[in-house]
Amino acid sequence: MLQALGYIGVTTARVDAWASFATDLLGMQLTDRAAHGFALRTDDRAGRLFVESGACEGVSAMGWEVADGAALARLATRLSDADHPVIPGTSLEAERRRVAELVIAHDPAGNRLEFFHGAAAASSAFVPGRALSGFRTGPLGLGHVVLTVRSLDAVLPFYVDLLGFRLSDYALRPFKAFFFHLNSRHHSFAAIETGVDGFHHLMVELDSLDDVGQAYDLAQLEEGRVGVTLGRHTNDFMTSFYARTPSDFMVELGWGGRSIDPATWQPFECDYGPSLWGHERSWLDDAKRAEARKLRLDAAAAGRRAPDFVRGAT
Repeated sequence: MLQALGYIGVTTARVDAWASFATDLLGMQLTDRAAHGFALRTDDRAGRLFVESGACEGVSAMGWEVADGAALARLATRLSDADHPVIPGTSLEAERRRVAELVIAHDPAGNRLEFFHGAAAASSAFVPGRALSGFRTGPLGLGHVVLTVRSLDAVLPFYVDLLGFRLSDYALRPFKAFFFHLNSRHHSFAAIETGVDGFHHLMVELDSLDDVGQAYDLAQLEEGRVGVTLGRHTNDFMTSFYARTPSDFMVELGWGGRSIDPATWQPFECDYGPSLWGHERSWLDDAKRAEARKLRLDAAAAGRRAPDFVRGAT
């Protein structure tokens, strides 16, 4: 039903800080700046991240793509029949998101979800905000999003039973985390049970490991910018670090994520932690950080290894 993560929206009182962060560090292209905000590009689409001026800070919407108007109508009916209110987006909202049509709903944790079709292509080639090779998007979408939730049981049935996300894998230590796919990207959505509902991070994948390393150098020039140190994940094999945004949620900049075959993929428990090495998580308390570190060291002692490069074709 859903095809990919199409975009996210951000509301912020720190518009200028976002412009600098997104272009100078992330390497996105800023376009269409106006009084209400601006769009950011990562590829040939007119917008992948929409920054809007406002008093609140954080992610204001997650945009999920469907094939066409008929698919959008079917999804709206499915949600309405399950007692989840659906509101048609206005023409102005569709114009600002650079899409043909959208509808709006909310998940059980209150996160605003926008379902859309007909994303507009840009009229010119993508020009990165800093020298880099590009972003891995296309049919895989913008990347992935990860939520924090008070209760996984309260949220996951909505995403699985109504929206059609399929389980990739899960971890129970040092925190409960479940990962879900829509296409051949290992996961487009994940949720971590922390006791608090919120937005944890957006992942965008770069085309070169050097692009990630150079961003890491830039991020370390700013006090507090690095939220999670450079490391490699055990489930999708992504080499990445996490940067704190001006709105305090994080953006994971990664490279080398594995591709899966959704038709044959079998979920599994990732029982030796979320990272093979690195990824020191400043957002965890001391006890959980120690547990995560022990899992990494145990994985190393057991000789856990991932293939050097597993990305493959999109």
